[in-house]
Amino acid sequence: MTPYRDGQPQARLTRANLDAVLAEIGRRLGLDTRDAQLIKFTNNAVFRVAHASIVVRIAGSATMRQRVPKIVQVARWLAEHDVPSVRLLPGVPQPLDIDGHLATVWQAVPETGPKPSGRALALILKRFHALPPPSFQLPRWNPLEEIRQRLAEPDGIAPSDLVFLRDRCDGIEEKLGKLRYFLPSGPIHGDPFLGNVIGGPGGAVICDFDSTSTGPREWDLVPVAVGKLRFDYARDTHGELVTHYGVDVTKWSGFETLRQVRELKLVTSVVPILRSNPAVRDQWAYRLETFRRGDMTAKWSTYV
Repeated sequence: MTPYRDGQPQARLTRANLDAVLAEIGRRLGLDTRDAQLIKFTNNAVFRVAHASIVVRIAGSATMRQRVPKIVQVARWLAEHDVPSVRLLPGVPQPLDIDGHLATVWQAVPETGPKPSGRALALILKRFHALPPPSFQLPRWNPLEEIRQRLAEPDGIAPSDLVFLRDRCDGIEEKLGKLRYFLPSGPIHGDPFLGNVIGGPGGAVICDFDSTSTGPREWDLVPVAVGKLRFDYARDTHGELVTHYGVDVTKWSGFETLRQVRELKLVTSVVPILRSNPAVRDQWAYRLETFRRGDMTAKWSTYV
């Protein structure tokens, strides 16, 4: 493993050094990780080590590394309140620092329960939104700052595309500052959609606390609503969420602005790893093209 280049820490996570980072994690935990399965490589690289019943998440960029300590705090806070959520692997100092790459290790949740639904997500969100504030300070919700951080570390994106995306951030920020919310603000998950819900043997649990913050609860209802508009999902998850949470965010006058924020996040999510993971490039290019021309009906696909 070569964590340095030209005398400087090699901070970018690539397919070339991914296996070496994982192997070092295995060495520290006393685990054989040679059969680990890479199940996702977008904002983070996520591995499942089946024989050990663990999941390893390695932050994929500088932006994501900044969030890892908070992720650990949020996971422990949710566990204290018995919220249906994934749990850190006990007995391991978290996070792990592997030559500047930050990783977290989780107890794997067997996907043997019912397939997650909008109802299950709604019930989890209601519990999440009813929690008292944590003892630590959550960051304030600032989705455009998050997007700008991604754009500050591009990996194989044309300068003209960067200019467009930064200009779009500025335009949306002005609209965002004028919104008046109708739900009370407080701790929010930040990215709740069925892709972040696992159907475990004891019921559905939520994962991925990268975007957890303090902000408007309306935002936690937007991902599923946008998912209905942008993706060809067979199930009406949004309708189920509305029924069981009790709010239809699409009926609110501010929804279109939050939709633009969400879609900009979906367009920019892989900007820091475009060259490192070329499998996502075609879908990213299609998202960017349709977003740029204002095509609100184009259907996107999930990243593989």
